[in-house]
Amino acid sequence: MNEKTSRRDFVKKTALGAAAFSLGGMAFPAASYKRIIGASDRLTIALVGAGRRFPGYLEAMAKNKDNVTVAYIADVMKSRRENGAKKFTEQVGYTPKLLNDFFKALDDKHVDAMFFAIPDHWHAPATWTAMEAGKHVYVEKPLTHNPRESEVLLDYLKKFPRVVQMGNQQRSSPESKQIIKEIHDGVIGKPYLAVAFYTNARGRVKNPVPADPPAGLDWDLFQGPAPHGQYVDNVFDYNWHWYGWKFGTAETGNNATHELDIARWALQVDYPLEVEVVAGKYHFVDDGWTMYDTMDATFRFGDGLTIKWDGKSRNGYATYGSGRGTIIYGSEGTVYVDRGGYRLYDRKGKLVRDSRSSFQEAGTALGGGGGLTTLHIENFFDTIRGKATLDSPIDEGGKSTLLCHLANIAYRTGKRLKIDPSNGHIKEKEAMKLWGRTYEPGWEPRV
Repeated sequence: MNEKTSRRDFVKKTALGAAAFSLGGMAFPAASYKRIIGASDRLTIALVGAGRRFPGYLEAMAKNKDNVTVAYIADVMKSRRENGAKKFTEQVGYTPKLLNDFFKALDDKHVDAMFFAIPDHWHAPATWTAMEAGKHVYVEKPLTHNPRESEVLLDYLKKFPRVVQMGNQQRSSPESKQIIKEIHDGVIGKPYLAVAFYTNARGRVKNPVPADPPAGLDWDLFQGPAPHGQYVDNVFDYNWHWYGWKFGTAETGNNATHELDIARWALQVDYPLEVEVVAGKYHFVDDGWTMYDTMDATFRFGDGLTIKWDGKSRNGYATYGSGRGTIIYGSEGTVYVDRGGYRLYDRKGKLVRDSRSSFQEAGTALGGGGGLTTLHIENFFDTIRGKATLDSPIDEGGKSTLLCHLANIAYRTGKRLKIDPSNGHIKEKEAMKLWGRTYEPGWEPRV
């Protein structure tokens, strides 16, 4: 049996009890109750991915070190896991075991939960494999690499019930929760439009050329469930976001997930009727960036509701006064909301209330992190303990991620998409061919 097959098949050893109990609105096997709750609230976790997002977790780990133990730090790049461990030790005070292959942490029955801050193509397969192994999961956005994987994850959740939270941390913002509730209660009358935006000034990227993988990189494991091929320079270090669709989901999957989620939350909508996109690559046109760097997307829903996405990856002009946020328009007023709080305006444009958050959270800086990430992680921990409900369960996270996928499919096909509002499926057969993806043999989902 080769190494990949043994990784893929080890979860067959995981057995689930027949009886179940309820935790955070989900059913759990009774056999796992004692381990999850037991006489102590202590949790043992593994952090997978020690790159740019990793430092954003350290505040939560330090703050909760009395009842949360990080047993493992895993990364496919030797230097990154070693640097991550150094930062962890400096801030948290002890050193977890370092792993190249996170499957070894899944095989440890003492590990309760996994954190996945890894490339997009790994998000769903890592999550469902962890669920099979009996672990709870905190997975960064986007929830999935393609729409089909969101459906697969919900199927896995039914078969292997676990606490699974998507890392869209603004869902845990007290100010966002407050103003969204007020919008639902009519503070701006009837909402009809939400404009979500992101602005950055990303620069030129390398033109990728075939090369040997850098020293210390497990290229085979980096590729994982994606079809394997030749390494190109410099796909490993963040640029996988822009070098084709094999690993990444472009800027819309990378960042729109956050703001489109707030827009959808505010308007109380699920699946659109129609998606229309205008997008292209307009900056550094001769560099290695193979996707659009600018996108204007429109999502039309029932009852005359609309969400617009204005994404500018490489033009730093702050159209709306800041780098990212969401504006919700209603019949009697307007709300501007972002990670820093919200501003409420009346119909004439007069500022009614300015509520700034005491939790500092990075906006467009690579990796992010801050108080909202810590709150989001603590919500995950408390849900595992039976003391809270998830702020971003994956049935909700999947719907917001789907908007990103639909925008990307509209761009890739060059078509206005008609959508079935009952399930989000695309009505055009040609476009539906992009609903899923091809996997490296042996990595296909099993439910």
